[in-house]
Amino acid sequence: MSDLQSVDTGVDKAQEENSEEPVFLSIIIPAYNEERRLPGTLEQIDRFLRAQSFTYEVLIVENGSTDRTTEMAENFAREHPYMRVLHSRKGKGAAVKMGMLSARGEYRFICDADLSMPIEEVTKFLPPVLNSYDIAIASREVPGARRYDEPFYRHLEGRVFNWIVRILAVPGIQDTQCGFKCFKRDVALDIFPYQTMDGWSFDVEVLYIARKRGYRLVEVPVNWYYKANSRINPIKDALDMLLEVLKIRLNAWKGVYDRREEVRQPAETET
Repeated sequence: MSDLQSVDTGVDKAQEENSEEPVFLSIIIPAYNEERRLPGTLEQIDRFLRAQSFTYEVLIVENGSTDRTTEMAENFAREHPYMRVLHSRKGKGAAVKMGMLSARGEYRFICDADLSMPIEEVTKFLPPVLNSYDIAIASREVPGARRYDEPFYRHLEGRVFNWIVRILAVPGIQDTQCGFKCFKRDVALDIFPYQTMDGWSFDVEVLYIARKRGYRLVEVPVNWYYKANSRINPIKDALDMLLEVLKIRLNAWKGVYDRREEVRQPAETET
């Protein structure tokens, strides 16, 4: 069942009539209580996109915010016809899944609202700079990557979790948790309907499914700037992630990720 709703956001009629036409790049921004960071992020993305020759869209997927995130996103969308605001259930994974399955882009790029990776780096993930891949993962660990201002303890936590992920789920990938990833259209439509996790470990789950399907994953070195996030509880989140990685293996054993003719899609609302 679809909960699709629509309100007037100032998008002109011509744009609405062409809303189903494909575009080259979709940028998907999961947004939870981002009223302070979102306006500046959208301004930076807008400046970047207006300088490009390809077609594009931006999907802001609000997921259970209790602040003015929706208001901020809708205000910006009224003045930028290429932008849509969607609403998912709570959880970054739920927001990304909805965005990926609602997008129109040939390339579908997950972008954290904090822009810890400068938006200009997106070109590293697209032709002609990068070709012959199915999923491109922003990496803070491969040669050529640089981290800025990250506390040592945060880096250590990330490396410990990645070690667990490489052993149990996605061997060979040095950085599964950086919040910037690019999926080709057909790959996204094949993987995300099978995603079951709404929380922080959705990255590991979708990459596990991708590996299971034989897709080609590449890591792209990026410049990454640490942004403090008070919503992270290192001990609790690490334990939750470990349990979810084990659940991924259990799901695989139970056949949850096996291709099926009908896969339930997430209900969406749009404003």
